[in-house]
Amino acid sequence: MSNPVTQVSEDAELLYEMSEHVATITFNRPQRMNTISGPMLDLLTELLLRADRDPDVRVIVLTGTGRAFCAGLDIKAQASGDGLLSTGAGFRQIDLRHTPPTVLHALDTPTIAALNGSAAGYGLDIAVGCDIRIAARSAKLAVAFTKRGIVPESGGTWLLPRIVGYAKAAELIFTGRTLRTDEALELGLLNKVVDDDLLAKEARAMALEIAANAPLAVQAAKRMMRMGETETFEQNVNHVYLQLLPLFRTKDFAEAMTAFVEKREPVFEGR
Repeated sequence: MSNPVTQVSEDAELLYEMSEHVATITFNRPQRMNTISGPMLDLLTELLLRADRDPDVRVIVLTGTGRAFCAGLDIKAQASGDGLLSTGAGFRQIDLRHTPPTVLHALDTPTIAALNGSAAGYGLDIAVGCDIRIAARSAKLAVAFTKRGIVPESGGTWLLPRIVGYAKAAELIFTGRTLRTDEALELGLLNKVVDDDLLAKEARAMALEIAANAPLAVQAAKRMMRMGETETFEQNVNHVYLQLLPLFRTKDFAEAMTAFVEKREPVFEGR
């Protein structure tokens, strides 16, 4: 079992904690509904990459404090000219290769969004960019981009049609609708909805269940699923075969076979 390590950003707007092979990144700006400033975006990218590069981290959980998971970009900062997407003389050129949604999509480590409250705008795109989404019953998912005069700028137009289908994604994006968790669950946008006070426990339980498996195999499976979104069946089958060969040579594969014969739970090391 890994020792718990807690890191807090200098301004405490993002928290990082790691224990039992699970890294938890928490939006910690409850007084602003966990809206994201420019510096928070940079730090979020840094923390995601840090977790992905840490061989002891097998799952990443994203969550928030207070009433919201993340209510999007800080609109007040945008209006004052200090925000990420502010126009005019203060416009900030964005390196899209190193923004959280792009980095999140490229991670090998499995990700879980634990939606403690509402996810809107950029926050919704972050949640949708995770592999798995578990929500507190009181949470809401606001696809409100067109109501703000913009589009889902951080992956939503690519991700939503692949999760809920083109027609339903078109309906949600064009209308700017806000979904209750029962509606989002029915659409397949959420994996699970739980009572508010059980969210942290349920997200942790799923993260630990994933972390108990061979991490190299889980990471390879995630890569193959993501690549399969743009490959033909034949290309993906061949690609998977090439990923399988090195897994046969890992200590974890040998441990899995031994544990199966000995009728015990395997203990994986990620090697």
